[in-house]
Amino acid sequence: MMPILFEIGPIKIYSFGFMLVVAFYTCYYLLQKDMKRLGYEAKIASDMIFAAAVGGILGSKIYYLIEHFDRVIDDPFGMIFSGSGLVFLGGLMGGTLGVTIVLRKNNLPWIKFADIVAPLLILGYAIGRVGCFLVGDDYGVPTHLPWGVSFENGLPPTTYRIFESYYPWVDLTGFEPGLLTVHPTQLYEVSIGLAIFAFLWNRRTKIKVFGSLFFTYLIIAGIERFSIEFIRTNNHFIFDLTGAQLISIGMIIMGTVGLLRPVSKPEIKP
Repeated sequence: MMPILFEIGPIKIYSFGFMLVVAFYTCYYLLQKDMKRLGYEAKIASDMIFAAAVGGILGSKIYYLIEHFDRVIDDPFGMIFSGSGLVFLGGLMGGTLGVTIVLRKNNLPWIKFADIVAPLLILGYAIGRVGCFLVGDDYGVPTHLPWGVSFENGLPPTTYRIFESYYPWVDLTGFEPGLLTVHPTQLYEVSIGLAIFAFLWNRRTKIKVFGSLFFTYLIIAGIERFSIEFIRTNNHFIFDLTGAQLISIGMIIMGTVGLLRPVSKPEIKP
């Protein structure tokens, strides 16, 4: 675990913030290249990335605070201004709203640009998960598997007492008090996310129906997040499912409907 990558005098470079910057700049680089390939102005790419960053950060933080409202009541200041809490599903909704505003302002087709950004959504997610691992956030439930990881100074630390206090619904049978090893779900998602990105990126030049790549992304990303939630520490709600799983089901349904009922066909270029 490495919450601080390096220090230059009084300046500290935090790993999570650094990985967020890497994620946004990587996505911007690829987006502006695709925009040029398709004949659009590169400036639109910078506007989209900026809107996605602002909307994504606000949306993810709001989602996190709602999901952990009981802890917000106990420590509102600490929860609101903590370094943790940048939840991807909230960020996806907030970022989508931000990008939609930019597209409307420039009178650009939403569904066509949804295909353009689809591979970048999962790429940014995968890079961001590296930051989560480095700060010890968004880990999984305790495990005895040999690749289990402990986060002594995580957000929060992976101790028996923390799991009893913060995650009482997690079964601790077979675990002794003290520092626990947990599933490094962040690394699981980095690997899966990069594989999904490679698949979508390869298909982006073979789109036959507008929206098909974006709807494919919704299905695959929804399945990925729904599955990983079974070994995450999030609370369970309706039908013993977590909030992220309920949203993932919505993503899968939306993606399936979108593929079965195509929006439009791509323009035929001479």
